Amino acid sequence: MKIQTLITALVLAASGAAFAQTTTATPRLDQRQANQEKRIEQGVASGQLNKREALRLEKREAKLEADKQTVKADGIVTVQERKQLNREASRDSKAVYRQKHDRQVAGVK
Repeated sequence: MKIQTLITALVLAASGAAFAQTTTATPRLDQRQANQEKRIEQGVASGQLNKREALRLEKREAKLEADKQTVKADGIVTVQERKQLNREASRDSKAVYRQKHDRQVAGVK
């Protein structure tokens, strides 16, 4: 009986540790950020984004990263915090789209 209780306690502790590790993980957001960086780099390379636009978009991405680190600082990313980060990432994505499709080209004022 004691062994069974010990095994149960160990399984619960291990699953709790695994749960604690996943609560601070943001793999989807990380992938979105990587995709955004690629989109910005591609926009600069193709001339769809000028330097000023690219810097502004990079600044937005840096703010998203800072917000993500702030949220992760306490060790738990809540559902509300995750939603807020995703809303911010969506706004940034729309900004990249708007800037890439605004008919401005690099080198032309």
